[in-house]
Amino acid sequence: MSEPTLTETAVPIRDRDRDRDRGPAHPALRAAAMLAALAGTVAFSVVLARLTLEPSPASEALTYSNVHPGQSIRAYLDHGTVREAARQLGGNLLLGVPFGVLLPVLVPQARGLARVAVSTMVVMTLVELVQGALVTGRAFDVDDVILNTAGALLGYLLIGRRLGRAVHPRRHHWWHRFTRRSPAG
Repeated sequence: MSEPTLTETAVPIRDRDRDRDRGPAHPALRAAAMLAALAGTVAFSVVLARLTLEPSPASEALTYSNVHPGQSIRAYLDHGTVREAARQLGGNLLLGVPFGVLLPVLVPQARGLARVAVSTMVVMTLVELVQGALVTGRAFDVDDVILNTAGALLGYLLIGRRLGRAVHPRRHHWWHRFTRRSPAG
């Protein structure tokens, strides 16, 4: 018996297209996923509000706004303890992860790396602006927005992309007409 050649073991193009164009999950599963994502979003919103919008009068003298990307990240790495840097930087990264996981499930139009990034930047910039303007002992920090966005992208790449595709059908854009192969070819 001879060994199979590369062309015999490769997945035919039609099979790859069929796997890629697989439809969404069963309607009951989709509904359960949407409900779970909605509950997760509510829980995340409560946590986000508690972490970012609670006053901190003891910190009022220590707060300053940062509009220079990288400035507070550098300050934590250069002048803080390892524990404090990990808490601040890691916490801001983790705070963004739910956006990357929940957004593609709740808003199918927001699927995609750039859309998740822009949506997260907009929401987190608004949170930072409200925090800096209205909450005692808190200030606007552009590095928090950057870290939150990086966390959202991480969440999207690890879980959100697959979860969004499992719950919602794949979008077909106008340019797909030109990239599709015929069933006979």
